[in-house]
Amino acid sequence: MTNAQEWQGRVGNTWAEEWRLTDMSFAGLAAPLDAAIAAAAPSSGRALDIGCGAGVTSLALAAARPGLSIVGVDLSEQLVAVARERARGIANLDYRSANVVDFAEATHGADRFDLAFSRHGVMFFDDPAAAFRAIGSAIRPGGALVFSCFAAIARNPWAEEIAVAAGAAAPAPSPDGAYIPGPFAFSDPHFVRGLLEQAGFSAPAPQLADYAYRAGEGVDAVERALHFFQRIGPAARLLAAIEPAQRAPVRERLRAFLAERERNGAVTFPAAAWIWTARVEG
Repeated sequence: MTNAQEWQGRVGNTWAEEWRLTDMSFAGLAAPLDAAIAAAAPSSGRALDIGCGAGVTSLALAAARPGLSIVGVDLSEQLVAVARERARGIANLDYRSANVVDFAEATHGADRFDLAFSRHGVMFFDDPAAAFRAIGSAIRPGGALVFSCFAAIARNPWAEEIAVAAGAAAPAPSPDGAYIPGPFAFSDPHFVRGLLEQAGFSAPAPQLADYAYRAGEGVDAVERALHFFQRIGPAARLLAAIEPAQRAPVRERLRAFLAERERNGAVTFPAAAWIWTARVEG
């Protein structure tokens, strides 16, 4: 099954059901990412949110640039439905359920965008070189692309720690010279810079953003974090692959690990992301 098929099915459905928790987990990244997007965004024109998910990033831009027409595109119909509900009554924001590469390839002439942006929505392309070429062709000359992606696993220890606590295989970076779609597929800035330059983007520049990856908060922070990791990430994949009778010990190991991480009513982990900005030559 391809990444596209997973996002159109089980994975997209899960993220749509848990959008409040995923937004919470990325809340610490919002300020630097939104600032980078706003710095590249014109006051008017058109903007494209790539892999818009439940819409939080495009909602922030719509508020910051009311004269800018924004369309968010995502493979998951369920995520798009959530985004549309959240954007109800916002005149400069629309959402479409589509393959963003197909959507970009169908964009020409006056319909091209002044800006394309994404919060962690670009690491799952089956063919990233072709995807960036298509996205670049949908941006006007001089227009910008801004996106975030996870930095190296070493700067995101939660990914390995959760996997180990659950008894799953830890996520691994792509082997040298290979591309495997997934959360850490774009963790190597040299690889990403090469992709962008080959796709016709000029002066691609990464900014490293350290932030707190928040998995649970409130009086039930540990239980919320446990629920989150049972639904999304390496522990979720392990739980889905084993028999129901075998899941209770995994949950207990996770609960104990998360309880050790709880501080002041929150379960957080150190995390880091690259925020890329590049321009279309012209």
